[in-house]
Amino acid sequence: MPKLDHIVHITERSLWEAARAHGTYEVSTRGRTLQEEGFIHFSTREQLPRIAAFLYGDYEGPDELVVLVVDPALLDVPLKYEAMPPNGEEFPHVYGPVPVDAVVDVETWG
Repeated sequence: MPKLDHIVHITERSLWEAARAHGTYEVSTRGRTLQEEGFIHFSTREQLPRIAAFLYGDYEGPDELVVLVVDPALLDVPLKYEAMPPNGEEFPHVYGPVPVDAVVDVETWG
């Protein structure tokens, strides 16, 4: 798995805006923080549609959803590609806060 490709993370715009004000993004996945999960869930561009449907298929929140595009070269914490059950597909996981400067693009989802 190429480790220099950009990785992506879908989230609510208000969570991203709060991260921008704080300086780091620390939400692992929908409803879970980095502190609760131990890492931040990311995906590749190819995995994103499936992950978005799984996590936000029923989303009716007030915020629009956005995709954070992160350049792994700008991270100052570990990035690991790890196999997940049931089929062992590898997903990128970031083991620490993501500096907002590592987010090179923010795309509207949907």
